[in-house]
Formats: sequence, C-alpha cells, structure tokens
Amino acid sequence: MSEWQQLSLGSLMEIIGGGTPKTSVSEYWGGDIPWLSVVDFNTGLKFVSSTEKTITQEGLNNSSTKLLNKGDIIISARGTVGVLAILDKPMTFNQSCYGIRSKKGISDTDYLYYLLTDTVRELTQISHGGVFDTITRATFDEIEVAVPPLPEQKAIASVLSSLDDKIGLLHRQNKTLEAMAETLFRHWFIEEAKEDWEEVTLADVCTRITDGSHSSPASVEDGYPMASVKDMYDWGINQSTCRKISKEDYEALVQADCKALQGDILIAKDGSYLKHVFLMEESLDVVLLSSIAMLRPNGQYHPMLLTLFLKLDSTHDLMQNIVTGAVIPRIVLKDFRKFPIQLPPKDLQDKAVKIIKPIFEKCWENNRQIQTLENLRDSLLPKLMSGEIRVQYQTEEVA
Repeated sequence: MSEWQQLSLGSLMEIIGGGTPKTSVSEYWGGDIPWLSVVDFNTGLKFVSSTEKTITQEGLNNSSTKLLNKGDIIISARGTVGVLAILDKPMTFNQSCYGIRSKKGISDTDYLYYLLTDTVRELTQISHGGVFDTITRATFDEIEVAVPPLPEQKAIASVLSSLDDKIGLLHRQNKTLEAMAETLFRHWFIEEAKEDWEEVTLADVCTRITDGSHSSPASVEDGYPMASVKDMYDWGINQSTCRKISKEDYEALVQADCKALQGDILIAKDGSYLKHVFLMEESLDVVLLSSIAMLRPNGQYHPMLLTLFLKLDSTHDLMQNIVTGAVIPRIVLKDFRKFPIQLPPKDLQDKAVKIIKPIFEKCWENNRQIQTLENLRDSLLPKLMSGEIRVQYQTEEVA
C-alpha cells in the first residue's frame, strides 16, 4: 500500500452549498428544475432521479441554491447527517445539504461516493451541534483518509458499483410489479366499486392501529435495531441504517407492542406520509419509533389489498384532511382510525388475491436478494477502503 496517500477528505472534492427560494413567492416554485431535500434521497439507493418539489429558473436566480451536475454527489449535513446519493440528472438543493464534486485527476466520483459512505460514522461522531447534528465544510478537512491511485480507485468503485447496480435493478423491478398490482386493484376496487358495498372505517378492519415508541432510548454500539421512517423503503426496513439500542430497552419496547409482526402493515406516518407502505412478510427483530404507524388487519379486508389501497395516490390525497404539522406533516392516528373505506365482498377479494399474491411474493423474494446484496456490499466496503482487500487493476498510460 506504499502508493496510497494520506490526504484530508476535503482535498478530494469541491464542496458546494445549497439554498431555498422564498416559499412566499409562488413564482419561484413548481417549475421544471428539481429541488432536493434529504427526503428525496434517503432511500438506501445509490442514485437519486426525482424530487418532491421543483423550482423555476426565477427561483434559482433569486436564491442561494445551486444547480448541481449529473454525477455530482449530494450529502445531508443537518439532522439526519451523512445520507448520500449521486445525482442522475442536474438538480438544485437546499441548505441542509452539500453538493460534492470530485476533483478531476485526483478522485473518481464513484470511489468518492463509497469513501464518504464508509466515513459517515466518523463524520457523525465529529459533527457539531449536539442533538441537531451538523456537518460543516471544516468537517471534511478534519478527516484524514488513505487514498489509492486513481486506477485503483476506479477498480474498487467498480466492484461495489456492480452490487449497487443489481440492488437498483431489483428495486426498479419491484416498482414495476407494484405498479401492476396497483393498476389491478384500482380497476377492481375503485373504478368497478359498487354502491352497495359496506362503508366501514380502518378501525373496523384492524385489531390494532398504533405507532411506535414515543420515547427514544439511547444508542449503543452493538445492540438491537430500532427503526424510524428514515429506515423504510418500499418493501421493507433497511436494518443496516437503524440505530442500535440495548437489549433491555429493546425488550421493554417489545413488551410495549412496538415490534411489527408478520402480516402487519407499516406506513410512513411522519414527514412524507404514506411515502412507504408495505406488508410485513415475516416478523423481524426490530422495534419501531413513532414516525412509523402499524396496522394489524383482522381478516375482513385482506392485508395485501388493504396495503394496495393505502399505496394509492388517491388515498394519499384524501388523507390530507387528517394530517397536521406544516414543517413535518404527521398523520393523526385518532382520525386515521376513522378513515372511511368501502369493504369489497369476500369472494371478490379472494379472486383478486389469487392474482395479486404472486406479485407480492416476487417482490418479497427481490427484497430478500436486496438485503443479501446490501449485506455483502456493506461488509466489503470497509475492507476495500482500508486496503485489507485489494483489487487488481491496470495502470492507466499517460498519452
């Protein structure tokens, strides 16, 4: 490893600050320029391709936000510190993030993404601001890293990228399958719904509608996972991103019924409400925080069908009436329990489930593969970055 250099992390990159156009000026918003916040890329995926909010050229010109290039890196610097993604297209971003651009001839973008991922724990440890952690520009200069020559950077990144490419493919396949299932559900139970179907509430078709713990136990280095909304993705919980808590705290939360069981439906309750809705294929040794709501169906409405109902854009729109909070929207559970739904006949539900069940099973299978690939990637990452595992590469000839 004699050819590896000890460098500051900051010397490998250009750091770019973001901003927010005035929200009181409607002409600045709703244009065709994507505007990133951490909610858009806190997905566990390497690339970010879309944003919830967009701005206009006027909004860009009259604010401190910047337009990043395709291939630049975005990193969250406040609150949920150290979430990363690579931009799939040019995007602007808010002041709670930094744009990171690799330095030509010094660092490879993919390698820099993985190097930052590997050092996120250290970034979090030295970030300033107490509970509301913050990364500053100086933070990057405070960390020294061992950096291989550019050809070896590219070879290391290629190994890890091959795993992320497969993970991304499986996520996209799940998106396609999910869209098929939602289309079928919408046709059978929304467009073809009958007036004589019984109108009930969510509480009528569930034995329990609650959320996770409202207290947050202290973190430990090696313990049991505790999930919040940031650890959710479309078909499961990313246990690798969960905070760890002690065995005693975990068991206390299990006793308080903060653990999801097989057949429960989990939904994102806080922030981007209903962004993630999924049916638990199996019980996991994970407890939940209050940003996740948990529904336990009682059998009147098949869990797969109820999950699809909650995933619909039309359901999301209707639920705006039971959401509170301007900065962080939250579903109000007492109103959520009263949310009206039409209960389809049992025979129609059974027919639909026969067709939809294989779609769920394939998505669950893909999700298991995703977990396996993520575990492999996460175990290889520190070993490749430290040089414990070396990869073969060809030295680039200078023309």
